[in-house]
Amino acid sequence: MNIVILAAVAVPRGILLPESVLYGHAFAVLSTFVAINTVMYAALTIAKLLPAIHLPRRRNGRRLRAETRSIYPDGDL
Repeated sequence: MNIVILAAVAVPRGILLPESVLYGHAFAVLSTFVAINTVMYAALTIAKLLPAIHLPRRRNGRRLRAETRSIYPDGDL
């Protein structure tokens, strides 16, 4: 039982790469790309969740209907 506890204390956990790789230029470039990509996808996800924004359109005479197409013929055009 003491050997298992000693082995758990002696072996560091959570270290996957040596320190020289973590402070290298290539790892910095890769981590920057991953950070920008994560922020971009988070922004796209939030934009997809929000309701769509419809800008008001001006209706000129050519786009207005001459007759109503409603089931209520006395309604507004």
